[in-house]
Amino acid sequence: MSAILQASMQMGLSPAASARLRPEMTPQAAVQSLLDAGEAQDALKLLARLLPKRYAVAWLCQCARDQPLELEDKAGASLAEKWVREPTESNRRAAYEFANSGGYKSLGAWMAAAAGWSGGSLAPAAQETPAPPPEHLTACATVAAANLMAALVAEQFAARRAEFVARALTLLGTGDAAAAGTRGA
Repeated sequence: MSAILQASMQMGLSPAASARLRPEMTPQAAVQSLLDAGEAQDALKLLARLLPKRYAVAWLCQCARDQPLELEDKAGASLAEKWVREPTESNRRAAYEFANSGGYKSLGAWMAAAAGWSGGSLAPAAQETPAPPPEHLTACATVAAANLMAALVAEQFAARRAEFVARALTLLGTGDAAAAGTRGA
């Protein structure tokens, strides 16, 4: 099964969006076809899953730089960006703990979750048995964060979401990025 069709199933794209996708499409073409069809939410889901995890989190951080963020959101964005710059287990764990302690109720918590759910274990730090996150969890947090960010200007939500997706299209590059996205890079 192609990475695009696998990502479509994992992210729960709508039947209409899934019907537009073809196994031979490049990641860019697949996401662009959804954008062109006015299916921005499905385009966002597919993009988030096809991007390598670090790229997805870096893209969120880039989008957040232009936004008027609350203090908690800035803190979460800072932890996510720290993980992007230095993807160590301690930075991932710090982002995960921040998101978890905030109850996933803010944009900053979801940005931190995108980094925090990128690997490692979701079990408490003291627990010896690891609980690795499902491979698509970073993509799910990315979608939540991008939607919350787009909603910062409610009357422009749809346009902002489509703009965020379009901004990341070049990150998809060729099929190599899609394969890396499904492997967890």
